[in-house]
Amino acid sequence: MTPITEVEGRRLALSNLEKVLYPATGFTKGEVLHYYATIADHLLPHLRDRPVSFLRYPDGPDGQVFFAKNVPPGTPDWVGTAEVERVEGPTRMVLVQDLASLMWAANLVTEFHTPQWVVQDPGVADRIVFDLDPGAPATVVECCEVAVWLRERLAADGIQAWAKTSGSKGLHLLAAVRPTPSDQVSEYAKGLAVAAERAMPRLVLHRMTRSLRPGKVFVDWSQNAARKTTATPYTLRARPEPTVSAPVTWSEVEECGAPAQLTFQATDIAPRVQDYGDLLAPLLDPSGAGSLPGSLPVSPP
Repeated sequence: MTPITEVEGRRLALSNLEKVLYPATGFTKGEVLHYYATIADHLLPHLRDRPVSFLRYPDGPDGQVFFAKNVPPGTPDWVGTAEVERVEGPTRMVLVQDLASLMWAANLVTEFHTPQWVVQDPGVADRIVFDLDPGAPATVVECCEVAVWLRERLAADGIQAWAKTSGSKGLHLLAAVRPTPSDQVSEYAKGLAVAAERAMPRLVLHRMTRSLRPGKVFVDWSQNAARKTTATPYTLRARPEPTVSAPVTWSEVEECGAPAQLTFQATDIAPRVQDYGDLLAPLLDPSGAGSLPGSLPVSPP
């Protein structure tokens, strides 16, 4: 019988709690739900008001993995939703606004992916992101070198950047920006990716061309497009082990000498949060947002 749990006054059926989702470590679905419950206070602010794309892996990363953008069938009526314009037409998507909604979504077994804008101002970015993706034999170690260069380049424009692991092979750089149309943010990000390639031609690539990527770090600037999403801070990833897209300190980035130093699993996150708090909390403070050079910031609605 599926156990019924009450979360903030909402009744939830949490299923298959003993099911092993990560065979490499024996990490179960119950442990996945426990992870999200314990990290909720830090995860929810990064999800709030951002329509969520789910990358679902209900049978673990070795089973079927698929994106789900529409509101899933059977979604409780108390889960927030919003209509979002997409290329294929209007789509109703989930908003994870509270602990009950988070636990309902986590029960689907999913990665959380969000855009760089909030639903009240669609297509107007309040964040800029760079996804640093290494091509073997390059690793996150090389990503760290590129991240430090980008940090300094952004700082020269008055924009303060923060880092998190992708939870896979690479590193993400994020910064808060004053509300600016996504296409302007994308153009600025592309300019910095091109500049990074010129500064470090043996290490950096700004194009996605697969044949050019071995041994280099692809600086993916395109995730700033309004239609794109990026793995949300603190989300678990559909990887062989329960790795997390974890915020990291700049000291950890600067001192990284091996990929294992920037690989964090679900069980690592609570102690890190106890030590550091939310390292990405500055992204949530509009007073610290920077302005893109030459951009035309948009007044909030």
